[in-house]
Amino acid sequence: RFEPCTNVTAEVYLRAYLSPCINDCGIYGQCKLLRTNNYLYAACECKAGWNGWGCTDNAEAFSYGFQLLSTLLLCLSNVMFVPPVAIAVRSHYLLEAAIYIFTMFFSTFYHACDQPGIVVFCIMEYDVLQFCDFLGSLMSVWVTVIAMARLQPVVLYLLGAMLLSMALQMDRHGLWNLLGPSLFALGIMAIAWMARTIRRRHCYPPTWKRWAFYLCPGALIAVAAMLLYTFVETEENYFYIHSIWHLLIAGSIGFLLPPRAKPSRRLGPLPRRKGCGYQLCINEQEELGLIDPAMASINSICTS
Repeated sequence: RFEPCTNVTAEVYLRAYLSPCINDCGIYGQCKLLRTNNYLYAACECKAGWNGWGCTDNAEAFSYGFQLLSTLLLCLSNVMFVPPVAIAVRSHYLLEAAIYIFTMFFSTFYHACDQPGIVVFCIMEYDVLQFCDFLGSLMSVWVTVIAMARLQPVVLYLLGAMLLSMALQMDRHGLWNLLGPSLFALGIMAIAWMARTIRRRHCYPPTWKRWAFYLCPGALIAVAAMLLYTFVETEENYFYIHSIWHLLIAGSIGFLLPPRAKPSRRLGPLPRRKGCGYQLCINEQEELGLIDPAMASINSICTS
């Protein structure tokens, strides 16, 4: 039996709060905010194969072993820079060797920090690692091509560093950030090689072995790396295609880096010896074996 209630009061407490993303997207996602005019949108960007509003659907999630494998491939593929470093040190290209070491170090730890899953290791802020990795990669291409051109002015290295830093600050992921400096450096190298060819009146580099066993293989490897980076690499195959990119680009440096420049063969004037009250005037051509000693002039000995 129900009876009507009279003089009954009730207190209702209402507490509301706004959250842009569900549980902050968890450990396999990142909350992204987009503001357009007066509207603000929020959504979870899921990683490592996770899906759903809060990145909680693991139907297509990557396993821990797969995440570990992808991290190791991206990091350990940078070991391929060790042979170019050894070649550069042996050929006395110490500046180039230092830049290759810089690139190898920051590329390794950038990819260790850039992983989407839980296999992540960051020694610095992500933005710092990303900038140093991109700058080292572009500088490696720049100094290698300048070394191939046999140009030593320090201003070229400083100019390259400043321009590349500016380009990366404008757009780090732009394709022309890699192609632009590379094409500009190749243009400088082509001009330098043409100038040497015209001055010496024969092709530069002069030996066919240099072209057949070093320049052509190195150029083919570098072109293959660029094609993979530009047309083949996607988010799905990133971990192994980008690892192959590391191997190819480092391997091409080992082929393209020129040998040590030979020292100049010009000899200065020979020292003049003094005798007892006489100065012996040495005929320098005779000393170098350029004339017959029997034809030496008697004027080789003169009084002081």
